Amino acid sequence: MKIIPAIDIIDGKCVRLTFGDFNKKKIYNEKPLEVAKQFADAGIINLHLVDLDGAKLGKIVNYKTLESIASNTDLVIDFGGGLNSNEDLKIAFESGAQMITGGSIAVKNRTLFEKWLCEYGSNKIILGADVRNNKIAIKGWQEESELTINELIESYQDKGIEKVICTDISKDGAMIGPSIELYKQLMSDFPKLNFIASGGVTTIDDVIKLKEMGMYGAIIGKAIYEGTIQLTDLSKFI
Repeated sequence: MKIIPAIDIIDGKCVRLTFGDFNKKKIYNEKPLEVAKQFADAGIINLHLVDLDGAKLGKIVNYKTLESIASNTDLVIDFGGGLNSNEDLKIAFESGAQMITGGSIAVKNRTLFEKWLCEYGSNKIILGADVRNNKIAIKGWQEESELTINELIESYQDKGIEKVICTDISKDGAMIGPSIELYKQLMSDFPKLNFIASGGVTTIDDVIKLKEMGMYGAIIGKAIYEGTIQLTDLSKFI
């Protein structure tokens, strides 16, 4: 299972939100590159980098942070937040992202997202399925769509998508454990897809549970920053 630490960016700073609420923001480091280097030094390979300003505004904002991390580490970066146009995508890849996650665009502009999938392939394009009360949330989780999570995933399954980052917003940043039952259900419904758990991972036991149930990857954010999971604890999973 891939261990994927997360760095969320607002105003160029490393932050975490609780339940996706921008009013519940905690700044952990004003220099995200320092955090990324700590991950790399611990043997971490993958990084999930989220432009929260971009997600809220609907266009890429913090690409300089992406560029800085990509230029100064060997981390394999999956970038998300505000990717809603060909120009946004171009900036992300030119700034050093190896992969991007599309959430809002997969709901709002299916034609363009499918074009990206066709042009760049499923190794570079990941579906972001952010769910609240079984409905997909978009625009930095500020809006709720009418789509259920199963409807969204099913609609892209035959379009070539292979990887899905599923975030249960009710767990995100809450330090109460991941949505095990949700992931079990999704893996049962879509056995050919690779699911990456996001939201609520709090302890090493959570990581072990996700690994044992066959998750493709686990994104870990607040638990690292709050110290309930140490980077050294993750070494055996890398």
